[in-house]
Amino acid sequence: MRELHIASRRVADDTAPYVIAEIGHNHGGSLEQAEELFRQAAAAGASAAKLQKRDNRSLFTRAMYDQPYEGRNSYGPTYGKHREALEFGRAEYVHLAKVAAEVGIDFFSTAFDLPSVDFLVELGMPAIKIASADVTNTPLLSYAAKTGKTLIVSTGGASMDEVRLAVDTVLPLNPNLALLQCTAVYPAAPADLNLSVIDTYRNEFPDVVIGFSGHDLGPDLSFIAHALGARVIEKHFTLDRTLPGTDHAFSLDPGQLTDLVAGLERTRASLGSPVKVCSDTEAPAVRKMGKKLVAASDLPVGHVLTERDIACKSPGDGLKPYQLDLVLGRALLLPLKTDDNIRLQDLAEPADFEPPAQRPVAIGEGFVAY
Repeated sequence: MRELHIASRRVADDTAPYVIAEIGHNHGGSLEQAEELFRQAAAAGASAAKLQKRDNRSLFTRAMYDQPYEGRNSYGPTYGKHREALEFGRAEYVHLAKVAAEVGIDFFSTAFDLPSVDFLVELGMPAIKIASADVTNTPLLSYAAKTGKTLIVSTGGASMDEVRLAVDTVLPLNPNLALLQCTAVYPAAPADLNLSVIDTYRNEFPDVVIGFSGHDLGPDLSFIAHALGARVIEKHFTLDRTLPGTDHAFSLDPGQLTDLVAGLERTRASLGSPVKVCSDTEAPAVRKMGKKLVAASDLPVGHVLTERDIACKSPGDGLKPYQLDLVLGRALLLPLKTDDNIRLQDLAEPADFEPPAQRPVAIGEGFVAY
């Protein structure tokens, strides 16, 4: 069955979407800012708040770590110093875990390397996210899968064969997998999203929960993703889209995150049941505007019905027009006035029709009429 669990929440085709507020490093290295982001995400109705965890010294080459990194989005003179300024350690994670429990939101993180997997497991995170950049990193996928934690894997920039390889790496070790359609463009235009891949994933991986990680602007296209079958929805989240940092501009602010959650609820409600029926709410309108079979004119007992004897009129509280063939060629067991309902129980086959017995009437001495 296509389902997984994150903390106490079950995620499956028959559940509400699991909404991840991807904070990443939009806290700017401030624990106070991160705490407010957690509180705002919970207030907006998100299921989870998520950070990113890197072991920066082991993750980057020395040249990349030491390269100059200057500009509006920089938090340090080199790329390594920039990343270190944004990195939270154990104390910050423990504090934020308490905040998450207080406001009733799940908390986990993306692991970009093996030490970060160990860090998150030690803290008891309920899930581990694997970024699009690591969908081809089978050693990391395998290492994370062996923890038994639910894995949420984004697939931006990957080919279908690479996605298959990622799934084949994880599933033999851990069935708790969500696979997210994603486009590694920041921000992504609508034409970049390829939301139809959600359907491809659902057909190719029938036992895997499918989702959408969107770098598009605003919440609207996530509703389409959900309608196509995405049950995990991840969007970047910020308190202020004008703040310095590469992710703020395409992140949702608190009002937009609230709109996302509410819109997903409306989308789910509008999808309803796959079984086509006339619902209780439709029934009054169907009765008022629908049609039924009625007598087109006054008709006597024994009359054999033809098409010109029958009209289709509202309200629709009798035989449906498609039941016309059930009444044609049958004899009336009782007379009908114009607009009377034609009912199956009032009809007989012509060969079976017997005129009602006639009572003799005296017309003179010794004579009777029938």
